Amino acid sequence: MNQPAAPDVVRGVAAPARHHLSAAPEHLHWGFFDAALPPVLRIRSGDRVDIDCLSGGPDDLPGPGSGFDILPEHRECHARVPKGTGNHILTGPIHVEGAEPGDVLEVRIHDIRLRQNWGWNIFRALMGTLPDQFPYFRRIHIGLDADRMTATMPWGQVIPIRPFFGQLAVAPRPEYGRQNSKEPREFGGNLDNRELIAGSTIYLPVWTKGALFSTGDGHAAQGDGEVCGTAIETSLAGSFEFTVRKDLRLARPFAETPTHLITMGLHVDLDAAVEQALTQMIDFLVVRLAITRDEAYAFSSFVVDLRITQTVNNVRGVHAMIDRKLLVRG
Repeated sequence: MNQPAAPDVVRGVAAPARHHLSAAPEHLHWGFFDAALPPVLRIRSGDRVDIDCLSGGPDDLPGPGSGFDILPEHRECHARVPKGTGNHILTGPIHVEGAEPGDVLEVRIHDIRLRQNWGWNIFRALMGTLPDQFPYFRRIHIGLDADRMTATMPWGQVIPIRPFFGQLAVAPRPEYGRQNSKEPREFGGNLDNRELIAGSTIYLPVWTKGALFSTGDGHAAQGDGEVCGTAIETSLAGSFEFTVRKDLRLARPFAETPTHLITMGLHVDLDAAVEQALTQMIDFLVVRLAITRDEAYAFSSFVVDLRITQTVNNVRGVHAMIDRKLLVRG
């Protein structure tokens, strides 16, 4: 009796694969994005990748006797990975076969895990949302409990944590050349959107062949705004599934969570960022609900929340959110 064909043979394509991308120095780039960066991993659309990330420069590591664990690859990264103009250590880039400029890369975030038992936070003179009120430098370390999913402040207060990756990006347009990792742009990057926890999906417009996805900038907890300039920064690991979408066209990132749909605005002027996020939301509602633009504008006033993503990365962020239960025309 003949054995049944394997599922990938029946479909005529290889089954999705699962990969692991460690935070070894050869898998990292520090402080910049660049379409000219060679990929450290090549995958197919539909594949899943477990990605390890690091956060913090040498001065951000806690000292001896702190009781905090230092990942062995963290110091190796500091010794071997050249630093660009930004502060973010990024894992990648990942080349996704079939991704071409004009496509959209769908990135499903299946899982996010702490890699260490501490985080750090700093603010710098002349930076942050209130630079005149805090004209000095300050750094603190914060204990993290992965079992309880809590953080303990240096003054003893315990708060819940909700980990997410601040950096989710494809490569910028090739003509941009090397870009600082600080400013979020249409390719994603330093979005610092606290809604993009495990279970969320982000859609990134593709600007170069293979998309070239990178991630990092782990946050254990952050409020909307990230007002002092940093969150509880920490090293995370995540599980991501990548799908090339040739049926979508986007000008800037767009996201879904289990409960909400999110549009994003990115601009040096906060008002302009609001206009971008709201315009994208209205455009979506026109198509999804088959209503006119003026109906979508009024409906947005009833049910869409505008939130300040961050005010500290030179390019400000605003995100508009709508409950997914409201996206059905009854």
